[in-house]
Amino acid sequence: MTRLSDIYLFSYNSLQAFGWAIALFRILTDFFSTKSVNGGYASAGELICLLQTLAFIEVIHGVLGIVPSGFLFPLMQWGGRTHFLLAIVRKIYEVQESPAVLITFVSWCCIEIIRYPFYALSCLGSCPSFLTYLRYTVFIVIYPIGVVGEMWIMYQSLPVILEKNLYADYFAAVPFSYYTFVKAVLICYPFLWLQLYLYLFKQRRSKLYPRSEKEKKRK
Repeated sequence: MTRLSDIYLFSYNSLQAFGWAIALFRILTDFFSTKSVNGGYASAGELICLLQTLAFIEVIHGVLGIVPSGFLFPLMQWGGRTHFLLAIVRKIYEVQESPAVLITFVSWCCIEIIRYPFYALSCLGSCPSFLTYLRYTVFIVIYPIGVVGEMWIMYQSLPVILEKNLYADYFAAVPFSYYTFVKAVLICYPFLWLQLYLYLFKQRRSKLYPRSEKEKKRK
């Protein structure tokens, strides 16, 4: 018998999947109609901001224990992407027409239109094997592309952050500026991302090749 929490999670993940699919449709429609790589944010930026903000619910899911992932890892993922999206891309108009925004958004959409349906159908215990394979395989190519796009945008934003002294009020109580903070994030980003990337490979082995994992443990 399907639990109420499973029905709720199915509904939430289905809505997120639908939202990200619409975002991807808007981006691709704009790209093919304008033949321009500068319309990523204009076509779907606000929708993606909304979807990403709502994803904080997934942290709450972990806190409440209705998903097995816990809350720390989802919180780190949500915090990193939300900071990048709301504090940099949405705030700094000068980077919104960068091709890197389109690259980043398309990579995010491609991941999410697989990830959320996978979660939704898994709640019902009826996830097809091909979707499981895509969930734990597509990231191998898409994640590096997305990270390059994110770092590209952060790098492009640095002169604007310095010139406008963005978020000076928020950083008044600490001995460094937001500009310095973003530079530090840029330096740490590849190392933090690599940890996540390797973790996903570990997940991939356990989900796609569970027998081999059990054999290793026996040895």
